[in-house]
Amino acid sequence: MQQNKATVDLNEDAVYKVCEGKLEKVDKPGKGYGKQIITWQNGKPTHYEVSYTVK
Repeated sequence: MQQNKATVDLNEDAVYKVCEGKLEKVDKPGKGYGKQIITWQNGKPTHYEVSYTVK
């Protein structure tokens, strides 16, 4: 089994997804209160939605 390595800055608040050996940083919500929804299909993350609400 081949091992891949990636470096992540632990001082930065962030969410990442790993799919098929690729690390991808998920976009942050714009401003206010936000959420990220990751959709899975056949055991793999396929896409994500980012939204926010301003109060």
